[in-house]
Amino acid sequence: MYSDKVMDHFSNPRNVGSMDNADGIGEVGSASCGDMMKIFIKVNDDKVIEDIKFQTYGCASAIASSSIATEMIKGMKIEEALKVTTKQIVDALDGLPPHKVHCSVLAADAIKKAIQNYLGEGD
Repeated sequence: MYSDKVMDHFSNPRNVGSMDNADGIGEVGSASCGDMMKIFIKVNDDKVIEDIKFQTYGCASAIASSSIATEMIKGMKIEEALKVTTKQIVDALDGLPPHKVHCSVLAADAIKKAIQNYLGEGD
């Protein structure tokens, strides 16, 4: 059902935790499935995401999506990170079952919210 990459990122998630003095925080959740994600970013003077952490409550797909998404954008400029798509997250995990793709949407949304928070935009 799940790819080896999904199982690896679920069993050994990268960048787990919270961050004191984060430059941006993005929190999203889905009432339909119960998954909740919180992303913390630290941005340097060159507008590069130099550190990122996440806290996720949810299924294997949600945790794996959070983990791989944080690995993907760490070291990116914020403009590049804003362009990361759900499809790129799913592809990086070697696919997700169709009924679990919403987890990658949550990860992409949490990243965007963290960046918007850093930029002083949004909610």
